Amino acid sequence: MYVTPTVLSVLCTAACFWAVSAAPHNVTATLVFKISNNTQSKSPSSSPGGNGTVQPPVYVSEDLEEPVPKDRRLRLSEEKPTDKKAKVEKKKVKIVKTVKVLKKVKEEKTSPGAGGTAEEQCPPLGLESLRVSDHQLRASSIKRYGLGSHRGRLNIQSGIYDDDFYDGGWCAGEKNKNEWLEVDARRLTRFTGVITQGKNSIWTDDWVTSYKVQVSNDTHKWKTCKNGTEDVIFKANKDPETPVLNKLPTPMVGRYIRINPQTWFENGTICLRAEILGCPLPDPNTVFMWEQEPQPTDKLEFKHHNYKEMRKLMKKVNEDCPNITRVYSIGKSYLGLKMYVMEISDNPGQHELGEPEFRYVAGMHGNEVVGRELMLNLMEYLCQEYKKENPRVMRLITETRIHLLPSMNPDGYEMAYKLGSELSGWSIGRWNYQGLDLNHNFADLNTPLWEAEDNEQVPEHFPNHYIPIPEYYTLENATVAPETRAIIDWMQKIPFVLSANFHGGELVVSYPFDMTRTYWLAKELTPTQDDPMFRWLAAVYASSHRILADDNRRICHYDDFMRVGNIINGADWHTVPGSMNDFSYLHTNCFEVTVELSCDKFPHELELPTEWENNKESLLIYIEQVHRGIKGIVRDKDTNQGISEAVIVVDGINHDIRTAVDGDYWRLLNPGEYEVTAKAEGYHPSTKSCRVTYEDRPTICDFYISKTPKQRLKELRANGKKLPKELLLRLRQLRNRKLKSKSPK
Repeated sequence: MYVTPTVLSVLCTAACFWAVSAAPHNVTATLVFKISNNTQSKSPSSSPGGNGTVQPPVYVSEDLEEPVPKDRRLRLSEEKPTDKKAKVEKKKVKIVKTVKVLKKVKEEKTSPGAGGTAEEQCPPLGLESLRVSDHQLRASSIKRYGLGSHRGRLNIQSGIYDDDFYDGGWCAGEKNKNEWLEVDARRLTRFTGVITQGKNSIWTDDWVTSYKVQVSNDTHKWKTCKNGTEDVIFKANKDPETPVLNKLPTPMVGRYIRINPQTWFENGTICLRAEILGCPLPDPNTVFMWEQEPQPTDKLEFKHHNYKEMRKLMKKVNEDCPNITRVYSIGKSYLGLKMYVMEISDNPGQHELGEPEFRYVAGMHGNEVVGRELMLNLMEYLCQEYKKENPRVMRLITETRIHLLPSMNPDGYEMAYKLGSELSGWSIGRWNYQGLDLNHNFADLNTPLWEAEDNEQVPEHFPNHYIPIPEYYTLENATVAPETRAIIDWMQKIPFVLSANFHGGELVVSYPFDMTRTYWLAKELTPTQDDPMFRWLAAVYASSHRILADDNRRICHYDDFMRVGNIINGADWHTVPGSMNDFSYLHTNCFEVTVELSCDKFPHELELPTEWENNKESLLIYIEQVHRGIKGIVRDKDTNQGISEAVIVVDGINHDIRTAVDGDYWRLLNPGEYEVTAKAEGYHPSTKSCRVTYEDRPTICDFYISKTPKQRLKELRANGKKLPKELLLRLRQLRNRKLKSKSPK
């Protein structure tokens, strides 16, 4: 998601604007981006295959048996403290209490995001994920409505301005030690820990530095957490953003829990955001013991997968379905972790003539993890359902070549994973290891296109598609992440038709353009030439998503996307120069949208089955949209061979596409009647009417085009052949017609 702590958002936006205005956009390089990254996989050259298939440049299948190199594991692990004092203290502990310390470390080892010891591992109640409703939150007092108890949720984000209805935390109306924030768990719960943050704001500094914890069964009698006979005062935050976990010395049982601030930042006020860790206890007297969310029947692995576990799962899926799956790597991250892709097709490793290529990309921001787990679940699901001969899945795999990239930013994910689902905060792991936001790292092709349009040069003197990458972006000292280079190389090697990339921290589907046309505006409606098609694609995912389709749901932070159907033009939300969506649309044939999957960027494992149920239908129906519109093959009329790089022009839409290596193409269009023209260098153009219906299959629009006499003459002379008589007559006619047009009347 775009929202980092708000101050970071403002700074990042300013930096992006500076970069856009400073870059020499008027200089362009060749059409194909020459990737110089030496970590890319080498590919064989194109060659024809059997059954009408061709073999374009492909990626070599990966051997997932190979171990992760030891030095990479060390680089991703926590660095050893460099402070001499810290080293001395560590050494003392090791000498005096060697056995006891080692034993304690072993006992307290828990999975990421868990609270308590291994025996008392409790999940969050769900303040951040919204499983805890606003009605379950109360406070002793509030400063104003926008800072009410309903805003006291871990990682909740405020708007740009303070003093509105959607501020960045709960703030008490008074400054004294009697204030409290209360959570109703709705049933008896064994509370094991509390996580707090300060208020999210770019204007003020407010956080609680210490607090007490109280538990009750009826809200009248409260029991304070004690350590022996004294009340425990927990140390809280030193800044507004870093989550601080305090485990209770002894778990406490009750229905209600209160956080009672004791001290706070001296120049601020009592403000906090929180999450509570607790395990529900069986209680036959309350209906809240029953699960309220539908549980999936699919037998999938619902857990967070680090790099090693992700490889293991992908290997298992590949072994379970070797005839329809293949794993390959498109490159490496900055720290050398491979960017694995699972290909699912009835002919893995081959581009089949007339079969569209589809991709899902997740994990661009490493701490937004729902998409990563959905991709792994989708691999398992497609494999299992194909073996069960599920007709829908079999048709998808037979008619579509599907590529799933679960982790575009593996380095960032590993950083977030080590801290865990509640302690990674709002931004740790968002960027790659170099500190680059990958969604601002693609070449800005919008600016040169819009400048050419303003000068009325499109499409006669400047292309409206396959826009070349600016020269400054290809320089060795260009700030381009290896992960970005790998994605661009991937885009150029495979003729993708449709894609979606997954983010987290919001619930909405956004579509291009992501960058505002007026460069100084933070938001502005900036549609593409294919705006109706993009709106349809976004609406398909949003309307079939179980939570997005619910108009009674609570908004995540401060944007109410329900009023616009849960879809939005990216630039009308916030400007993103150098986004992957815009680059994909302008540099390739591929249409791409962004799906914000959940309010919680890094939900607890407990939430993953629900997230699968929320997205399962959307994931499938969106893939099916790749067959919407027209498709066909552009062939040479004389040789019947497919023509590569032929341009497909749709009348009324100033955005063309091009044919793939073997002459096949796919053009996404909504139902209607279209005048379509196929043209290629050295050929006469051909135009025909193509009607797109409401059926779930594309309309076939093939073209047979003839070489121009000039092209035929050029080829014959190049081959040293004698010119045919009919060609000589045709050339003579053309010459006479040209002379006649120039002669005075």
